[in-house]
Formats: sequence, C-alpha cells, structure tokens
Amino acid sequence: MKKFLVGVTALATALVLTACSGGAGSGAPGGGAVAQGDPTTGNLPTTSAAPSTSSESPTPTPTPSSSSSTPKPTSSKPKATPKPTPKPAAKPAANAADVPCKAALASAGVSACVDLSALKTWLLQDGKVIYGPVKQLPGKKGHATPTGVFHVSAKVKNYHSKQFDAPMPNSVFFLPGIAFHTGSLSVYSHGCIHLAAAASQKYFTTLRSGDVVQVVA
Repeated sequence: MKKFLVGVTALATALVLTACSGGAGSGAPGGGAVAQGDPTTGNLPTTSAAPSTSSESPTPTPTPSSSSSTPKPTSSKPKATPKPTPKPAAKPAANAADVPCKAALASAGVSACVDLSALKTWLLQDGKVIYGPVKQLPGKKGHATPTGVFHVSAKVKNYHSKQFDAPMPNSVFFLPGIAFHTGSLSVYSHGCIHLAAAASQKYFTTLRSGDVVQVVA
C-alpha cells in the first residue's frame, strides 16, 4: 500500500512539474521558450541576448568616371592685316600765275582779284594765293560791275539794301553801293559780287579796310 501511495505521489509531482514548464515546443506568446527560474528564490535568470552582428558590407561609393578628354588644338588663322586707307591726294596749291590781276599780285599785304569773264575770284597775300579760286557772279547787263583797282572802304556783317530791299550778309564794300556779299550764284546782281555763304564769310574775315581789290574783265 505504501509503495502504491509513493508511486501515485511521484506521478502527481511529475504531472505538476510538466504543467508548469509548458513542455518542449510550448512557450510564451510569440513562440519563445520560457526560462526557468530558481524555485527557492523566485528570481528569473537574467538572459543576455547576443548582439546581432550585421555582416552587411558597406556599399562602395561609385567613383566618378573621368571623362576629361584632351582638348583638340585649335588652329586659328592669323587675322589679315588691314591695308591702310590711302590718304586722298592733297590738292595742288593754287598757282598765282593763273591770277589775272597784276595789281593784286604786286600788292603787299592782303588783296582780292575778281575775273568777270571767268566768274572766279581769289584772295592773295603778298602776291601768293591764300584762298580760291571760288565762283562769283557779278552784275547783270545794265548793272555791270566796274573794272579797275579799288580799296576796301567798309564792312557790314548784316547789311540790308534799302534800294533793292534785299539782305546782303557779310558785305565788304570797295565802291559806293558795290560789295562782296552772300548772294545767289544763279542770278546776276545789280553790280555787287555774289559769293557762296562760306566764301563770303572768308572774304569778310580776311579783308581789312584799305586792302586792294582789283576787278578785270
């Protein structure tokens, strides 16, 4: 009888121990095995999980491919040297031999010569041409410009003819009522010497009172 009780007790103890352990393959939620503690102290064993080592090798950084190519030599043609622009030929100096006024050529200082038939006029200094020839237009028929040797008597910058009610800019008088002045080069005058504006300005600034003016036919 005692043997029987001892066997039953041993069997019951085995059943209780088996139920607490959960058996092999059973465990806590999530399927992990439950570690057994010390039944005398009730402390659970401390488990240190082995650190997971990542054996993944770092991805190598791609090395940028060197695409530097050797630059091709550029063969630039030398620029052609521009040819120098030829300077215009200088106008030959006016020849005093072409001036028909002997008195004007012989005069010391500044003088003027008027050629009525050639419709030309010059300025001279000490017998040398300093300006001209330039075109002039003298008096018309019935109002012809007188010929001879005269002298500058007066200068009026903005003279106005009362007799003909006409402006006479840059007037240089060498006879009463007769002067060099700006006027038409297509219409003959009433005895004056018509000049272009630029020429009349030159005569006005160059000639002085007393200078010789010779008019030839």
